[in-house]
Amino acid sequence: MDVVSHDLLKFARLLNSRNGYVLEQLLSPLVVMTTAVHAELTSLAPRLITRHHAHHYLRFAATQEKLYARTGQLKPALYTLRVLLTGIHLMRTGRLETDLGVLGAKLAYVPDLIAAKREAEQVPLPAGAAQRLATDVPRLRAELEAARDASTLPDHADPAAVDALHDLVVRARLG
Repeated sequence: MDVVSHDLLKFARLLNSRNGYVLEQLLSPLVVMTTAVHAELTSLAPRLITRHHAHHYLRFAATQEKLYARTGQLKPALYTLRVLLTGIHLMRTGRLETDLGVLGAKLAYVPDLIAAKREAEQVPLPAGAAQRLATDVPRLRAELEAARDASTLPDHADPAAVDALHDLVVRARLG
């Protein structure tokens, strides 16, 4: 299990930027412990999502794709697919979905890749998957860029949500 913690002010600043990483931490369905502050942050999150979150997913995918190209490993290949598909879904719906099993349902080879990763994380890509990735990754990147450009998400976070986020930090710190 990975445990991540942040100072609330730092987390709020990251949440109010186009940082998909903290958005995913906050909205993860895997919650060990929750608080009223967590619940309030979670309720504010949808109003802080902008079309610019696509930049996070495009950059993260590029980083993972480079790692995959260097190592040929399964894990960065799956991350590349997952973050591109997460970004596409976020741009189209305004909702965060990070489950590759859900997101990759239209890619017939994804269930086999997920099954292979469950067996061992640091393994080469199964035979035949590299060719599919070579086709799908550029297509998905272009799809994410198009989804960003066509997104109805705002360019900026809701100012009322930004103010509420600030107020939450102040209230929590004054405790």
